[in-house]
Amino acid sequence: MRRAGLGEGGPGNYVASGYSVYEEENEHLQEGLRAKVNALKSLSIDIGTEVKYQNKMLDEMDSDFDSTGGLLGATIGRVKQLSRGSQTKLLCYMLLFCFFVFFVLYWFIKLR
Repeated sequence: MRRAGLGEGGPGNYVASGYSVYEEENEHLQEGLRAKVNALKSLSIDIGTEVKYQNKMLDEMDSDFDSTGGLLGATIGRVKQLSRGSQTKLLCYMLLFCFFVFFVLYWFIKLR
């Protein structure tokens, strides 16, 4: 008498059939794991690319800030040299002009 799922033969084929089911399930799970690993790999590559780009941008900003710091240092040195001399009246006019410019910019931005 033949039973459903037992195949031909007897109990030996039933064991082989069960083994085949486990193999198929393992292969299915293996394919799912492979897909997840590939997704993680592509994600990590994208993250690495983004990190390299961000580091490049930070290096460029660092050099820009260094050059700006040098320019500001030279300007402050000139202002100090002006303040040492007898040109305090000129320094006061310059500070008043700076306050006026900042006030106008503040007013212009606030109205916007």
